Amino acid sequence: MDFEPINRVLEGAYARAEFPALDAQWRLWKDSRPLAGARILDATPVFRNSLLKYRALADAGAELTVGISQVMPCDASVVRLLGECGIAVCNAGECSGKEVFDIVADCAGAFSFLSPRIGFVELTRSGADAYRHSNRPVFFADGGRIKRIETCLGTGESFFRAMRRLGYGNWKGRKIVVFGCGKVGSGILYYAHKEGARCFAVTDTAQADERLRMVAEEVVDFRDTAAVAGVLDGAFAAVTATGVRDALKGIPPEVLTGCGALLANMGVEDEFGPGVPPERVLNGKRTLNFILEEPTLLRYIDATLALHNAGAAYLLERHLPAEYRFIMPPEETEEAILEVTRRNGLIGDDLDIISGF
Repeated sequence: MDFEPINRVLEGAYARAEFPALDAQWRLWKDSRPLAGARILDATPVFRNSLLKYRALADAGAELTVGISQVMPCDASVVRLLGECGIAVCNAGECSGKEVFDIVADCAGAFSFLSPRIGFVELTRSGADAYRHSNRPVFFADGGRIKRIETCLGTGESFFRAMRRLGYGNWKGRKIVVFGCGKVGSGILYYAHKEGARCFAVTDTAQADERLRMVAEEVVDFRDTAAVAGVLDGAFAAVTATGVRDALKGIPPEVLTGCGALLANMGVEDEFGPGVPPERVLNGKRTLNFILEEPTLLRYIDATLALHNAGAAYLLERHLPAEYRFIMPPEETEEAILEVTRRNGLIGDDLDIISGF
């Protein structure tokens, strides 16, 4: 692998304060080389900021293959750059299933059909079900505190950045309806509140956190069709963030298509369901922030990418029995990454926010 072309792309693209966790990991790993000889397939969405993740893996000694799939978008120019640098690229749709890897660092379960020798590291909650029949350990990077930085702060910020790119930058006094109030939904509500929007949440009210009412004027139950229609009335925008495919299929399609609101999806898969045509939803139902060169700013995804890498090192070090299990990120692993993020990063003051939802 020749990383010089990648280093030239990265030079000047980011300040070190934007990626303190990956920087610290890379500096440590290029000396200790904890992944020496390990065959790793990394299926992180391929964008420019992913190159810093690959650099840490490669300099830690990994035999790196980058995975792409139909599940997650990618930047074609970065994929070409990887090829120019001699880094193997594997398309999930072209895999035989017999490819040999030690670790599959997966995203949304795109490569869950493979049988890595040691195990998987999964980046997203939406990919969890893909391993239901797996007989390999799964380090679940989404299961800890760090993922909230990306999904709450980063994805919330990127939704409004994408909307600004489409020409919708004025939110003051405008009504936004958010379906789903997990990490992504709460982040969108937080930023909507900061933008001066009137915020409404649609969720399972039996499980809704009362703290939502700090940013939402009204919280309605997703099963109450009349209430959902009521909050959609007069809405400027409605966005899905449930993490569940076809989550809105129980709502009559005409309620969604006829409300006049801009419709957007911030989930990995189509959350509106087959009754809502793609042309009625921004970006054709695809995840809206993926219209951006950087779907999530590096400062918000840095710690998550470092944790995803750390999951590979964790599995390699322990070589756990080959049986299905989810392994949550150890507290000490997350705290070490968070400490570097607080001390050397740009988002230290924002980290308190993620504990508020």
